[in-house]
Amino acid sequence: MNRHLQAARQTVAQLFPSQPSRSKTVSALILLSTSCLLWGAAELSSRPQQVGARETDQANVAAATLWSGASFPVENFQAYTSPFGYRSDPYGGNRRFHYGLDMAAPSGSYIRNWWSGRVVEVSDSSSCGTSVIVQSGEWRHIYCHMQGHVVNEGGRPTMVDTNGGIRIREGQDIASGARIGRVGMTGRTTGPHLHWGLQYQSSWVDPALVLQAMYDSQRISSRQ
Repeated sequence: MNRHLQAARQTVAQLFPSQPSRSKTVSALILLSTSCLLWGAAELSSRPQQVGARETDQANVAAATLWSGASFPVENFQAYTSPFGYRSDPYGGNRRFHYGLDMAAPSGSYIRNWWSGRVVEVSDSSSCGTSVIVQSGEWRHIYCHMQGHVVNEGGRPTMVDTNGGIRIREGQDIASGARIGRVGMTGRTTGPHLHWGLQYQSSWVDPALVLQAMYDSQRISSRQ
């Protein structure tokens, strides 16, 4: 398996030449994590005397369950409007790095928690607008430009969206797929969308690669 991971790292430079160096490795390993399992099965399958259907099935099951706990982060999704990476800033036109994936959806569409974890921050005082940050082990996921505002309840910052029936407190545990906000236009934005950011061990990761890995996992599961 180490040889396959090494091959994944070598692929990074070709896939993402414009990303910060550490993010390159993290992003590629996320995208290729399912593939690494299948590469192992493919290599063994070239020696039919040693491997049969059982080993291949086990590799497929492992790949299929890799992302089984994750949820797509927004309802009524329409389009990806700005990718992760360098782009022309929509305000000043300068070339800047965009640390997330913008996902357009009608205003008021619910945003769902990607992975179960703990809310570590709610805020409404930055360019991210009304936002929620969730920590899931070594993963941190950031949700920006939501409706609502932050208040102090019992000494804890709390994001409140009364019309949406949402109340999210710092320190609370939250399940995968739970509604944590609604699409809005708070902060620095030109239209209603979710800005979704992901970090792994403090390194930024391209959310599109994670979504691709989730999709590949679902395809494998459907064939079981």
